[in-house]
Amino acid sequence: MSEENNTNEAGQELRLNTLGEAHTRRRRVGRGNSSGSGKTCGRGQKGQKSRSGSGKRIGFEGGQMPLQRRLPKSGFRSRRKPADEVRLGDLNRMETDVVDMDALVKRGLVDAGASRVKIILRGKLEKALTVKGVPVSAGAAEAIKSAGGKVE
Repeated sequence: MSEENNTNEAGQELRLNTLGEAHTRRRRVGRGNSSGSGKTCGRGQKGQKSRSGSGKRIGFEGGQMPLQRRLPKSGFRSRRKPADEVRLGDLNRMETDVVDMDALVKRGLVDAGASRVKIILRGKLEKALTVKGVPVSAGAAEAIKSAGGKVE
């Protein structure tokens, strides 16, 4: 190797005896007063932070009521699947004469994840339909029958 390659960016010569430490060493505490961190090991005198196992849990405010308990609780998410309703006027767009849960989902009038569905009296029904397996309000049932359809 030539001497030119043995220099760093600052132009200093690189030799094994001139290299510094690659990392700082771990502080060895409790090894006598002459080490600079003997006796109390850099923890000071008394108090919670000088004891072993010291430390406070997250959110601890020295005995004061912590912020997360002072603030009011809010929010709730129900695990119940949503109920859905179908207007009587929307049934005019159905291609089939038989209205059941599958037909309503296929047409896009009802969400597939809905737990309950009910047909309500809103709008005007203009064709005869047969409703099977779907709850119908009293007014909607009367309107379906007067349009020539039936509720099963």
